[in-house]
Amino acid sequence: MPEDLRQALQTGRHVRVDTLVRLRWIAVIGQTIAVLVVHFALDFTLPLYACLAVIALAAWLNVALRVRFSVTQRLPPDRAAWLFAFDIAEIGVLLFLTGGLQNPFSFLLLGPVLLSATSLPPRMIVILAVFAALCSSVLAFYYYPLPWDADERPMQLPAIYIAGVWLATLLSLGFIGVHAWQLTEEARQLTDALAATELVLAREQHLSQLDGLAAAAAHELGTPLATITVIATELERAIEKGSPLTDDIVLLREQAQRCRQILGKLTELSADSEPFDRMPLSALLEEVVAPHRHFGVDIDIALTPNDSIEPVGGRNPAILYGLGNLVENAVDFAEGNVKVAAEWSGDDVSVTITDDGPGFAPEIMDRIGDPYVTSRRQRRMNVGSEGGGGLGLGFFIAKTLLERSGAALEFDNRAAPERGAVVRVRWGRDDFEQPPEFAY
Repeated sequence: MPEDLRQALQTGRHVRVDTLVRLRWIAVIGQTIAVLVVHFALDFTLPLYACLAVIALAAWLNVALRVRFSVTQRLPPDRAAWLFAFDIAEIGVLLFLTGGLQNPFSFLLLGPVLLSATSLPPRMIVILAVFAALCSSVLAFYYYPLPWDADERPMQLPAIYIAGVWLATLLSLGFIGVHAWQLTEEARQLTDALAATELVLAREQHLSQLDGLAAAAAHELGTPLATITVIATELERAIEKGSPLTDDIVLLREQAQRCRQILGKLTELSADSEPFDRMPLSALLEEVVAPHRHFGVDIDIALTPNDSIEPVGGRNPAILYGLGNLVENAVDFAEGNVKVAAEWSGDDVSVTITDDGPGFAPEIMDRIGDPYVTSRRQRRMNVGSEGGGGLGLGFFIAKTLLERSGAALEFDNRAAPERGAVVRVRWGRDDFEQPPEFAY
């Protein structure tokens, strides 16, 4: 995986300081209102100053975070985990002062764990959940009495009820935490995979424009090199024979001519490639297959023409990369042969890639094309796959790029007794023949 993409994906789990501060301010305001209403409006007795001191500590931490970090700065997962642990401890202390698990607000212990499940790695989520469960277990036995009317006896809830609240808290920590983590992780994987797709497409677009850059460089450098050649020739004629500078001037003229020849070849290469901005389907398949012919697997291209003219499409980097990735995957798994068959009619164009390998595993058949679904083995000759780095991104990137070009993909296995995977890519003819929509 490219280093720039790897760094971008790693920062996906960093938590913004501004987000944590805003959420804690909401908690501080809510806790303060709850304590003041219970003490003054409902006239219940509770350790008011102790509760306000705990809330003030949380407010002080927010102020310290604002001073220490900028609004847009992101915290690494380990530091964010410590802040979530502080939130759990702060809620636990408030519950200790106000009735423990008898307090109807005891479910707030779930809050920091739920938030951590959306932003932290699984190991840290488990640690925070265990810490919250430990706090809940302590609060089941040790706590100040639940605030109640001073004229009545303090309420004592049955032990079986407290045990039920404790068990419900533990089950909620596990179920809600896992569920939140799974949903967030799937969304993060999709976002990361789309980022990888955009990076690959940008790289392919960049490579497709190198010939134009070469032509521009040749055009810009041609004039000064011509001037150098003329001046060197005039100096060679004007200098006296036998001068010690003669060899240097001759060498200067020869090297200038050599540079002009090199730039001339670049110009010719760019001019020769212009007709291939649009290319027939057969030429496109040959370009897709060419890089994969030297890995010990025979690759056959079969064209099935009919009465209609062979389709001619734009040299679309999305199609080239997408089909190339599918062919590469077929070569990786094939025992000895890969077949690329193309068919077309007046309405549609299809390409079918078939190999004689083990085929798609049944357990991933329904999820092929999703990010991070892979059963890839090491490629022959230890050449790594650029598309996904073994993370299962290759098929996702190929599928996404081809679908952007208007294609529909189908994945299947060959019918028994034959073995191997089958990938069908089908375009409407108008979609295939239209030029790429992007340009630099």
